[in-house]
Amino acid sequence: MQAEKFAEKSAIEKLISVTNMLRDGQHGCPWDLEQSISSLAPYTLEEAYEVVSAIESGDMVDLEDELGDLLFQVTFYAQIASEEGHFNFADVADAITSKLIRRHPHVFPEGKVELFGHTADISAEQVVVNWEAIKAVEREEKRRKRGTEDRHEPASILADVPQALPALERARKLQNRAASVGFDWEDVGGVLAKLKEEIAEFEEAVAAADPQQINAELGDILFAVVNLARRTKSEAEVALRSSNRKFERRFQWIEATLQDQEKDIAKTELSVLEALWQQAKGNGL
Repeated sequence: MQAEKFAEKSAIEKLISVTNMLRDGQHGCPWDLEQSISSLAPYTLEEAYEVVSAIESGDMVDLEDELGDLLFQVTFYAQIASEEGHFNFADVADAITSKLIRRHPHVFPEGKVELFGHTADISAEQVVVNWEAIKAVEREEKRRKRGTEDRHEPASILADVPQALPALERARKLQNRAASVGFDWEDVGGVLAKLKEEIAEFEEAVAAADPQQINAELGDILFAVVNLARRTKSEAEVALRSSNRKFERRFQWIEATLQDQEKDIAKTELSVLEALWQQAKGNGL
């Protein structure tokens, strides 16, 4: 490719061109040529988590960099899919544009961009309700596209919740889907009662020393906690990540304090460690 022509391209066109060159059978990169859609999945997860990490740190320079890495994953998938005759980057961009217009009828009446500006008086909660209803229609359209519409069994509203999602996020999505058809607690009190019930069942499993049941009841507790987060409009994953960071800060303070005292943390009594933990907590860590 001539340098002049490359320089005239838009930023996204340059990225697509570079991705294409990396996959060139004669002059491309050996590692990139070895990749497949399935082999890229772990890297995509890693890049997504690095984006989240940059957001949590508030580092906008790092966020810009990590978003670029994530965008490259999209172009990489599209390039491989294009080579296999499935779709290309333009198809991906067109698909998400159409989906956004379709899922926001309050912004784009009748699905027409030229009618932009006729936003209806609608709450954020109603937007979510409409979003789920529209996605239900889309799921039926996907079944028809795949040729599965003739199956006798009805399509489950849970059918396309990705199995590969982190367990906390998948639990939230499953609960949201069920709630969209009315299968939900009336209030937070019902969720709290369920959580207490699950904890009692967990205690019974521990008392019985039944490893299989302990594992099952622990899963039920976690599922109920996700439900509690959902009903209080909290994000279980975000809350847990915050607690992880808080634990790190306090534990590392304990380590540093004991190191200053020339003490081995592994040989320090638990009561002393607990006192230091409370001190760290009192210091606002």
